[in-house]
Amino acid sequence: MAEKLPEEGMAAPSFSLEGDDGQTYTLESFKGKKLVLYFYPKDNTSGCTKEAIAFTQVKDEFGGKNAVIVGVSPDSIKSHINFKEKHSLGILLLSDPDRSVAAAYGAYGEKKMYGKPVMGIIRSTFVIDENGKLEKAFRNVKVDGHAEKVMCVL
Repeated sequence: MAEKLPEEGMAAPSFSLEGDDGQTYTLESFKGKKLVLYFYPKDNTSGCTKEAIAFTQVKDEFGGKNAVIVGVSPDSIKSHINFKEKHSLGILLLSDPDRSVAAAYGAYGEKKMYGKPVMGIIRSTFVIDENGKLEKAFRNVKVDGHAEKVMCVL
Protein backbone atom coordinates (compact mmCIF):
# COMPACT_ATOMS: atom_id res chain seq x y z
CA MET A 1 0.00 0.00 0.00
CA ALA A 2 1.18 3.54 -0.67
CA GLU A 3 3.10 5.26 2.13
CA LYS A 4 0.66 8.15 2.23
CA LEU A 5 -2.66 8.10 0.45
CA PRO A 6 -3.24 11.00 -1.92
CA GLU A 7 -5.67 13.44 -0.36
CA GLU A 8 -8.17 15.80 -1.91
CA GLY A 9 -6.44 19.00 -3.00
CA MET A 10 -3.09 17.27 -3.61
CA ALA A 11 -1.59 16.63 -7.04
CA ALA A 12 -2.87 13.29 -8.32
CA PRO A 13 -0.17 10.61 -8.72
CA SER A 14 1.12 10.54 -12.29
CA PHE A 15 0.88 7.36 -14.35
CA SER A 16 1.64 5.87 -17.73
CA LEU A 17 -0.56 2.92 -18.70
CA GLU A 18 -1.59 1.17 -21.90
CA GLY A 19 -5.21 1.54 -22.97
CA ASP A 20 -7.48 -0.99 -24.64
CA ASP A 21 -6.97 1.00 -27.87
CA GLY A 22 -3.20 0.31 -27.88
CA GLN A 23 -2.25 3.87 -26.92
CA THR A 24 -0.30 4.84 -23.81
CA TYR A 25 -2.06 7.27 -21.50
CA THR A 26 -0.58 9.49 -18.81
CA LEU A 27 -2.21 11.82 -16.31
CA GLU A 28 -1.13 14.65 -18.63
CA SER A 29 -3.13 13.05 -21.50
CA PHE A 30 -6.28 14.29 -19.75
CA LYS A 31 -5.14 17.84 -18.92
CA GLY A 32 -7.92 20.34 -19.58
CA LYS A 33 -10.62 17.77 -18.74
CA LYS A 34 -11.89 16.34 -15.50
CA LEU A 35 -10.75 12.74 -15.17
CA VAL A 36 -12.92 10.18 -13.40
CA LEU A 37 -10.36 7.44 -12.75
CA TYR A 38 -11.89 4.32 -11.27
CA PHE A 39 -10.08 1.20 -10.12
CA TYR A 40 -11.87 -2.14 -10.25
CA PRO A 41 -10.70 -5.68 -9.41
CA LYS A 42 -11.42 -7.81 -12.50
CA ASP A 43 -13.00 -7.79 -15.95
CA ASN A 44 -16.18 -9.83 -16.40
CA THR A 45 -16.98 -10.25 -12.71
CA SER A 46 -20.51 -9.32 -11.63
CA GLY A 47 -19.76 -6.14 -9.62
CA CYS A 48 -17.15 -4.88 -12.06
CA THR A 49 -19.43 -5.48 -15.04
CA LYS A 50 -22.30 -3.70 -13.32
CA GLU A 51 -20.04 -0.72 -12.51
CA ALA A 52 -18.62 -0.49 -16.06
CA ILE A 53 -22.12 -0.62 -17.57
CA ALA A 54 -23.32 2.09 -15.15
CA PHE A 55 -20.41 4.36 -16.12
CA THR A 56 -21.02 3.65 -19.82
CA GLN A 57 -24.68 4.66 -19.41
CA VAL A 58 -23.75 8.07 -17.94
CA LYS A 59 -20.73 8.71 -20.19
CA ASP A 60 -22.48 11.38 -22.27
CA GLU A 61 -23.66 13.25 -19.16
CA PHE A 62 -20.10 13.24 -17.83
CA GLY A 63 -18.85 14.43 -21.23
CA GLY A 64 -21.28 17.34 -20.99
CA LYS A 65 -19.44 18.32 -17.79
CA ASN A 66 -16.03 18.14 -19.55
CA ALA A 67 -15.26 14.86 -17.78
CA VAL A 68 -13.86 11.60 -19.16
CA ILE A 69 -14.34 8.23 -17.43
CA VAL A 70 -11.43 5.79 -17.37
CA GLY A 71 -11.40 2.34 -15.75
CA VAL A 72 -8.21 0.70 -14.46
CA SER A 73 -7.60 -2.92 -13.48
CA PRO A 74 -4.68 -5.35 -13.50
CA ASP A 75 -6.25 -7.27 -16.41
CA SER A 76 -4.46 -7.54 -19.75
CA ILE A 77 -5.32 -5.42 -22.78
CA LYS A 78 -6.72 -8.55 -24.46
CA SER A 79 -9.01 -9.11 -21.46
CA HIS A 80 -10.11 -5.45 -21.56
CA ILE A 81 -10.96 -5.67 -25.28
CA ASN A 82 -13.04 -8.81 -24.72
CA PHE A 83 -14.78 -7.22 -21.70
CA LYS A 84 -15.67 -4.10 -23.70
CA GLU A 85 -16.96 -6.10 -26.68
CA LYS A 86 -18.97 -8.53 -24.56
CA HIS A 87 -20.78 -5.76 -22.66
CA SER A 88 -20.76 -2.95 -25.29
CA LEU A 89 -18.76 -0.71 -22.96
CA GLY A 90 -18.03 2.81 -24.17
CA ILE A 91 -15.30 3.81 -21.74
CA LEU A 92 -11.52 3.63 -21.95
CA LEU A 93 -9.94 0.82 -19.93
CA LEU A 94 -6.29 0.92 -18.86
CA SER A 95 -4.13 -2.03 -17.83
CA ASP A 96 -2.14 -1.78 -14.57
CA PRO A 97 -0.58 -5.28 -14.56
CA ASP A 98 1.84 -4.68 -11.67
CA ARG A 99 -0.81 -2.75 -9.70
CA SER A 100 1.69 0.10 -9.16
CA VAL A 101 -0.74 2.84 -10.19
CA ALA A 102 -3.49 1.35 -8.01
CA ALA A 103 -1.00 1.28 -5.11
CA ALA A 104 -0.04 4.95 -5.71
CA TYR A 105 -3.72 5.88 -5.41
CA GLY A 106 -4.29 3.68 -2.36
CA ALA A 107 -6.52 1.39 -4.43
CA TYR A 108 -4.41 -1.72 -3.82
CA GLY A 109 -3.94 -3.28 -0.43
CA GLU A 110 -5.37 -5.60 2.15
CA LYS A 111 -9.10 -6.20 1.99
CA LYS A 112 -11.47 -8.88 3.22
CA MET A 113 -12.76 -11.57 0.90
CA TYR A 114 -15.17 -14.07 2.40
CA GLY A 115 -14.01 -12.88 5.82
CA LYS A 116 -10.31 -13.53 5.16
CA PRO A 117 -7.68 -10.83 4.59
CA VAL A 118 -6.28 -10.83 1.04
CA MET A 119 -4.25 -8.40 -1.04
CA GLY A 120 -6.14 -6.96 -3.98
CA ILE A 121 -7.68 -4.01 -5.76
CA ILE A 122 -9.86 -1.90 -3.49
CA ARG A 123 -12.73 -0.55 -5.58
CA SER A 124 -12.06 3.20 -5.64
CA THR A 125 -12.85 6.24 -7.81
CA PHE A 126 -10.94 9.50 -8.05
CA VAL A 127 -12.11 12.75 -9.63
CA ILE A 128 -9.08 14.69 -10.87
CA ASP A 129 -9.51 18.29 -11.99
CA GLU A 130 -8.40 19.87 -15.27
CA ASN A 131 -4.97 20.68 -13.78
CA GLY A 132 -4.20 17.25 -12.29
CA LYS A 133 -5.31 17.93 -8.70
CA LEU A 134 -7.28 15.33 -6.79
CA GLU A 135 -10.73 16.84 -6.33
CA LYS A 136 -12.61 13.92 -4.75
CA ALA A 137 -11.71 10.42 -3.57
CA PHE A 138 -14.27 7.64 -3.21
CA ARG A 139 -12.72 4.66 -1.37
CA ASN A 140 -14.21 1.20 -0.73
CA VAL A 141 -16.92 1.92 -3.28
CA LYS A 142 -20.24 0.10 -3.37
CA VAL A 143 -21.34 -0.32 -7.00
CA ASP A 144 -25.07 0.46 -6.68
CA GLY A 145 -25.68 4.15 -7.36
CA HIS A 146 -21.97 4.96 -7.50
CA ALA A 147 -21.89 6.51 -11.00
CA GLU A 148 -24.66 8.91 -9.91
CA LYS A 149 -22.74 9.85 -6.72
CA VAL A 150 -19.69 10.69 -8.84
CA MET A 151 -21.85 12.79 -11.17
CA CYS A 152 -23.01 14.85 -8.19
CA VAL A 153 -19.47 16.09 -7.47
CA LEU A 154 -18.78 17.23 -11.04
